Amino acid sequence: MLLEETEVDRATFERMKIERDAALKLLFMVVNAAVAMKTAFEKRISELEHQVEELRQQVHGQKSERLKRSQLEALTSGSASSGEGAPPAEKKAKKKGHGWRRVPKEAPREKVPLEPDKKDLVCDVCGAKRTRFGSCEVTERWDYRPRSAFIAEIIRERYRCPNCQDGTVIAPLPPAPLGKKRGRSRAEAGILAHIVVSKFADHLPLDRQASIFRRSGVCISPSTLGEWVHGTAELLGPIAKSVLDSILTRYVVGFDETGLRIIFRSKDRKGRKQPGRVWVYRGLEGEVYFKISVTKAKADKNGPMKVLASYEGRLQADAAGAFDGLYNKRRIEVGCRCHERRGYFKAKKSNPKEAAHALAVFTKIYEIEARVRDASPEERLAARQKETKPIVDEFDAWVDALAASRKLVPGTPLAKAIGYSRNHRVALRRFLDDPALSPDNNAVERALRLVAVGRRNWLFAGSEVGADDAAILYTLVAGCRELELDPWEYFHDVIERCAAGEAAENLTPRAWSETRRKKST
Repeated sequence: MLLEETEVDRATFERMKIERDAALKLLFMVVNAAVAMKTAFEKRISELEHQVEELRQQVHGQKSERLKRSQLEALTSGSASSGEGAPPAEKKAKKKGHGWRRVPKEAPREKVPLEPDKKDLVCDVCGAKRTRFGSCEVTERWDYRPRSAFIAEIIRERYRCPNCQDGTVIAPLPPAPLGKKRGRSRAEAGILAHIVVSKFADHLPLDRQASIFRRSGVCISPSTLGEWVHGTAELLGPIAKSVLDSILTRYVVGFDETGLRIIFRSKDRKGRKQPGRVWVYRGLEGEVYFKISVTKAKADKNGPMKVLASYEGRLQADAAGAFDGLYNKRRIEVGCRCHERRGYFKAKKSNPKEAAHALAVFTKIYEIEARVRDASPEERLAARQKETKPIVDEFDAWVDALAASRKLVPGTPLAKAIGYSRNHRVALRRFLDDPALSPDNNAVERALRLVAVGRRNWLFAGSEVGADDAAILYTLVAGCRELELDPWEYFHDVIERCAAGEAAENLTPRAWSETRRKKST
């Protein structure tokens, strides 16, 4: 009897043990699921907080990513967000006195003579007439006279022999810039240059320009202005093509892209407003080329795969996945340190100490670059090998150590920045061994600002043709801006010379600037 009870108790115990193990297993599964859910929620919360911070920064914050040393120290001490224990503010440099700066001697001047009243020219003591003596007093003040449109009356006298009454001679009419293509357009080079510069350099939409003209008593409809812009782009298109041909011969080409909304006029997509892409390519200073593509796809007929098909050399851009198909043995990828730095700049809220360390490294790199910018290639290479390379080596080791640690939370801004640095290390280090390369692609991004600022004013391109016209004219405006040329003076001259049939390769902003420099020396 006792033996039977013992056997029953043992079976019950075994069953309870199995039930307990199953319950513990289920409990462990629930706990692990809860921990995983908690981690996922924390990651998602961190991502959303970062998105909110980015949006707040875009709307209300400072656009510049420049940091002072005191701000870096504040990040390192962890006091960037709380404001407690922040280092004392840097002593402000003594400001220069207020007031007018000296007027440059080359500024245009108009003399405005002023004479005293006649009664003041009579001496109060003896009644004699006062006479001039010494030097006159000159006061300089800035003034402005708006540029105004006017009708140029081209007067050509007729000549013939008084005896024979035959053989009439008249001066040839100078070619109209837009010729017969635009319906015998009456626009001259000066007003065409003004319209182009106002829209593509000063970002004034055509309807706003038409309103400005009306205030001066000149009634030109926006549609007419649009026809003139299109005609000017057609006329100057070969110059833009010449700029591209020159860029494709350079050792280094930087490129990037941004969005542009385009209204399509084709039958299958009539009236549809679709995002297009604006691509920019840059060679030497003053060689900037814009191109419109309908999509970002590699197969697009106007995309970089087609534009750069024949190019051999170094291609510098950010590490966007759409660019990967461009790089091969003929086209070597060069990374952009500024894009790498931007990732750590975004991490300064969530991981202030790590972000501060990375940003301090980039500060050291760019201090060296600023010092050797105008040095010879040999001196620049020596400085990079001796000073910059050890800094980059130490930074890469720090990145690898941080990636291997458990402190790095996946999906956070810091994790993304670390991933960028590790995944593109080879391309990012190429500038260390080649003095012809720049550590960043900032010059191309500055060129894209033309489109970004203009896009906020005129919002979209009214057609594919209009977008292509904008690309041509932005190409020439960007070249003028880099070379510090007066865009109106440049466009006025090249429109006249293009209408006269001069070769396009002599009229690119770089060639035009070089010709003018030689004439002045």
